Amino acid sequence: MGKIRGFMEYDRKVEETEAVENRVKDYKEFTKEMSPEELGDQGARCMDCGIPFCHSGCPLGNLIPDFNHAVYKNDWKKALSILHGTNNFPEFTGRLCPAPCESACVLGITDPPVAIELIEKYIVERGFKEGWVTPQPPKSRTGKTAAVVGSGPAGLAAAQQLNRAGHEVTVFERDKKIGGLLRYGIPDFKMEKHVIDRRVNIMKEEGIKFETGVHVGENYEAEKLKEFDAVVLCGGATKRRNLPIDGAEGDGVMQAMDFLKNNNEVVDGLKEQTEKFSAEGKNVIVIGGGDTGSDCVGTSNRHGAKSVINFEIMPMPAEHRDRENPWPYWPFTLKTTSSHEEGVERNWSINTKEFIRDKEGNLKALKTVNIEWVKGENGRPQLKEVKGSEKEWPCELVLLALGFTGPEKTLSEQLGLELDSRTNIKGDEAYQTNIPNIFTAGDMRRGQSLIVWAISEGREAAYHVDKYLMGKSLLPRKGEGDLPAA
Repeated sequence: MGKIRGFMEYDRKVEETEAVENRVKDYKEFTKEMSPEELGDQGARCMDCGIPFCHSGCPLGNLIPDFNHAVYKNDWKKALSILHGTNNFPEFTGRLCPAPCESACVLGITDPPVAIELIEKYIVERGFKEGWVTPQPPKSRTGKTAAVVGSGPAGLAAAQQLNRAGHEVTVFERDKKIGGLLRYGIPDFKMEKHVIDRRVNIMKEEGIKFETGVHVGENYEAEKLKEFDAVVLCGGATKRRNLPIDGAEGDGVMQAMDFLKNNNEVVDGLKEQTEKFSAEGKNVIVIGGGDTGSDCVGTSNRHGAKSVINFEIMPMPAEHRDRENPWPYWPFTLKTTSSHEEGVERNWSINTKEFIRDKEGNLKALKTVNIEWVKGENGRPQLKEVKGSEKEWPCELVLLALGFTGPEKTLSEQLGLELDSRTNIKGDEAYQTNIPNIFTAGDMRRGQSLIVWAISEGREAAYHVDKYLMGKSLLPRKGEGDLPAA
């Protein structure tokens, strides 16, 4: 700990942002850069905790007090080495992670927590700026081959770790470009895609092979995976939850991920915008109050929507923790994102009953009812409609941001893989499936989750794959020492 009373001298500070009226004109990131001195002050707020609970909050086990101390001491290169020792892609997590580490920060019991995610982002960006982030190819090769299916954060983490252990790694991605939901599910205003390309280029120089447009099980026979010594399935939990009510089929009702992916491809210059996927001039309703719903709000406002309304079936969260949600657990409190700040009407405890269409089949409105949650006979909360609360809302576009139910079944069926009770591909504690040389990681194994869990799973799976291939792993476990910084 660099400054004993730092947490008492400095207030939490985060990046300022461009004014709403300016930032909604394009899809660029809109945060304003902070100075090294300001960031050093933020690092100084990190306390000399007896037990740093931020470690338990972070699935990656990032050595948070250590890199905070290095930033306070203006030793940015050391901070980068510490950070890269546990996190392959801090430029992703520093922008996209909901920061469970900050929720577990001891300072957060009485004051605003340390701005850990902010510091993380600036450490790695300083590293790229100074040229410290360079390819780290293995010194020798093992002669073993590994295939990674899926190029989201879990797949990329597994690929980089296995490559650095000396194995020949090939990553298969069904889309045109690498990144999975990082590229096609995250709007550019949250992370511009050159951030992905910059890292992928380094991984290519390290010796990883990337094959795009390869949909294993569709245009690439799943049986061909047997040519590899080991396989890691990181295809994500991409099966979307539907809303099976009257009028849901047809134009005007769209899955959020279809809307977001199309927009990212338009921004990337891969296609032209079409009326079907445009929110311009339309009354837009987003059903689902999570991060994906928030991304739809921000994107719709940039399209020039006439109005944007957000529905959430759960009650409005409290602004502060209650006794049933104590520190250091994740706080189930009201979250207002930058997209919400750009303009949206938010509604809680509301359920959609019907989509209303005109004679030509065009969506013109939807019908809702207010609900309340009551305790059922089994003690679990049950939904109860409020009589007389029915309402029609005019709309021409509805976006369904209802989450995911698990991975698609193509690979499990063709490879004969067992599923768990939640229909995820079953992987044991070693991330191994019922077929010994096939492993699984990320959302495909654990279900829809956070980017930090995806990277953690990819790293852990790589450890076990390496151990399977070599008998004794060449890779470190969490807390056992680290590979050279990226």
